[in-house]
Amino acid sequence: KKKVGSLPVYLNVYDLTPINGYAYWFGLGIYHSGVQVHGVEYGFGAHEHSTTGIFEVEPKQCPGFTFRKSILIGRTDLGPKDVRAFMEKLAKEYSGNSYHLITKNCNHFCNDVCIQLVGKPIPRWVNRLARLGKKTNRPSLACGIILLPFKILVHR
Repeated sequence: KKKVGSLPVYLNVYDLTPINGYAYWFGLGIYHSGVQVHGVEYGFGAHEHSTTGIFEVEPKQCPGFTFRKSILIGRTDLGPKDVRAFMEKLAKEYSGNSYHLITKNCNHFCNDVCIQLVGKPIPRWVNRLARLGKKTNRPSLACGIILLPFKILVHR
């Protein structure tokens, strides 16, 4: 069910690797994403504690990633306090130690947030490699070769 509001909700997409410059044109790539609403970008990341993995950053400025593009997903009428309350509710579901590269990553978080805020999912290409890894049951096939130069913390 699509929701219509007056305040824009953006998906900010970042490259995790320089290879995305080439892979993007083939519908592939490894991406980080965050949801921007009310001038705040919300993201989800891994750590070893049971506290929330949801964090806030300046829009389009997520440390450690290269900003690629911003996509208008839809609009909401939720005010800043309501959005914060919604994120606090999600915090229980998105603890840092629940992060998994293939089954519960930043893009899954953004998809859930966008569906709740505007009734629309994020574009499928943003999380395509995670879906490929899940379907093949071989995460290394989807991500491992491209991620070799990078250290990424993954919790199972």
